[in-house]
Amino acid sequence: MKSQSLNYKRIVIKAGTAVLTQGEEHSQLNEQNIKNLVEQIISLMNSGYEIVLISSGAIASGRDIIQNNLNNQNKRNIVSRQVLAAIGQSKLMNIYQESFEESGVYTAQTLLTSGDLSNRQSYLNIKNTLISLLQLKAVPILNENDVVAVEEISHVFGDNDRLSALVANLIDADLLIILSDTDGLFNKDPNTFPDAKLVKQVTTIDDSVDRMIGKNINPWARGGMVTKIEAARLVTSAGIPMVLCNGKTPDILLQVVNNDFTGTLFEAKQERLESRKTWMLAIATEFNSAHICVDEGAKQALLKNASLLPSGILKLHGTFDRGDVIYITDESAANPFACGITNYSSDDVSQISGQQSTNIEATLGYNYGEEIIHRDNLVNL
Repeated sequence: MKSQSLNYKRIVIKAGTAVLTQGEEHSQLNEQNIKNLVEQIISLMNSGYEIVLISSGAIASGRDIIQNNLNNQNKRNIVSRQVLAAIGQSKLMNIYQESFEESGVYTAQTLLTSGDLSNRQSYLNIKNTLISLLQLKAVPILNENDVVAVEEISHVFGDNDRLSALVANLIDADLLIILSDTDGLFNKDPNTFPDAKLVKQVTTIDDSVDRMIGKNINPWARGGMVTKIEAARLVTSAGIPMVLCNGKTPDILLQVVNNDFTGTLFEAKQERLESRKTWMLAIATEFNSAHICVDEGAKQALLKNASLLPSGILKLHGTFDRGDVIYITDESAANPFACGITNYSSDDVSQISGQQSTNIEATLGYNYGEEIIHRDNLVNL
């Protein structure tokens, strides 16, 4: 892909396990791959870019250290993977620190969980810290805290894909680059179909994109294309473009910033979200855990910045509390098109869905407002 130069300054780079290792099940860290990545980041920084690195690889690093000493019967359960992450994280950071120090660049480790981003105050504290580190020309290196956050290990966060999108939103990045072991998004599985073609540009993430990705290719990969598309959906909704490309391509980061690369560019919405709505995207309940399904009339009204009223609700999936940020889908319930802070719990909504707002108090015995989700607390995806 080559066109006019794009104006990026602050970039979030996510390097998955497959990029930092040999890319095979139970493979070990490849220190040369890490050093190649560091050299590219140093080159970008010397050109004036601010870089935040989201790095997987702690579990692979731990496997390097203890090898076969872990209980053979439980190598893939959550506790064993947490043990590997705890042992491997310091080695991984030591490799990064030594590599960056050769160029006189500071590194700063930050381990996060979803709870760190869910609390508004801690969310702002993390943002202030990361911005301050960038002002010092340091490289923040972030990872999901595998030792305490079982969500990522049990396939929710997708090998840091979602975390990278949330961090890009958090620091108002100009670009998210996800480095994978594939050249980008293909119109079908390239491992199965030799005639699969690379999709160079995605303007809108819709059902056609979901049909392309199918299932994860590598059974041992906690990411896969599904979570990368979800990351793209999150950042582009907030007004940030994303590039998906092969992290093992020589000088791929330099090619991306020069807009002359092999990969997929996911275009951003033209307008940036305000900070509060970006935070709402960060804390939204997982789509598969809880969401509200609405009729077509309600969907069109919400897309025009209206509030969600009970009359437009068809059904619920999962449970949620008052004040949670939940997703909203159309009748197909395939993918969310919006998310927002709900004024009512799932128990309440199940009782008043399909009714007029004037009936809320008569049905529940109390009233938190006419809207299930007010338009000021709503983000269109």
